[in-house]
Amino acid sequence: MLSEVVSYLYSSGNRREHFRIQIIFQCAPFFKGLKASAMISLEQDMYIELADIFSNTDINHRILAEGRGRGLVLLYREEELKSSLKRNGVQMFLNAYGYNTRDVEAALLKLSERVCQYVHKDRSFPHEIGIFLDYPLEDVRGFIREKGRNGLLNGYWKVYHNPGKAQLTFYAYDKAKVSAVNELLSGKPMREIIRGLS
Repeated sequence: MLSEVVSYLYSSGNRREHFRIQIIFQCAPFFKGLKASAMISLEQDMYIELADIFSNTDINHRILAEGRGRGLVLLYREEELKSSLKRNGVQMFLNAYGYNTRDVEAALLKLSERVCQYVHKDRSFPHEIGIFLDYPLEDVRGFIREKGRNGLLNGYWKVYHNPGKAQLTFYAYDKAKVSAVNELLSGKPMREIIRGLS
């Protein structure tokens, strides 16, 4: 039902409205404070919208890679991302890929470098990106080890460990989307939705 509502909203309105609907729908769990970051792919000419939407908020954005008129953008709250990178076992895991997890800026620079190498066909996709998106470490490890096969559950990410806990998280993410879309339908401006969710 929710996807039909979003499709309807998306079919009416201009490009700017399409973008705002897309970002609310795809990033609601992040805006609700359920995760430290979110990722979105968007057309390069929409970058200016990001600066407008997130001015005077605690949300940062970083373009990880660009190509064919689109960009892959990470949205994050710096303090929360810092904490996320300090989760048990995460630092050692990321250090093996050459990340400096004590410095968020350096870690994001390395992530951007690795994503750009993938975009330019120099390297395979950096699946450790799941750590930056707040996926559980064991699921990121499992995905890499199993090459994306043999998961226990599919949802916002592929689950390899503790599917019960993951299902509860997926349910919370779904509720965040419903809440954000309902606010949008009630006429709440984008900035208020983000502020209300942050």
